[in-house]
Amino acid sequence: MKETGLVRKVDKLGRVVIPKEWRKQLDIGEEEDVDIRREDDMIIIKKYVRKDTFTGDTEDLVEYEGKWVSKKSIKEMAKLAGII
Repeated sequence: MKETGLVRKVDKLGRVVIPKEWRKQLDIGEEEDVDIRREDDMIIIKKYVRKDTFTGDTEDLVEYEGKWVSKKSIKEMAKLAGII
């Protein structure tokens, strides 16, 4: 499916509204995080998916010092450290 572009105004606070239809298609709900990055002359906005810093797993995550780590990774690190 070919996507078509839209023209939107940036408000005084620098905000742009993402169309409701697109948010629904991408399963982005209210108050959810989005990943915003710049590539050359483009701004890329993607749904933010929390992932384990080490394995990329997306389940059973714990935040530690701003990073997401799965409980599985924590157990593996504890084994390597000789704690369990």
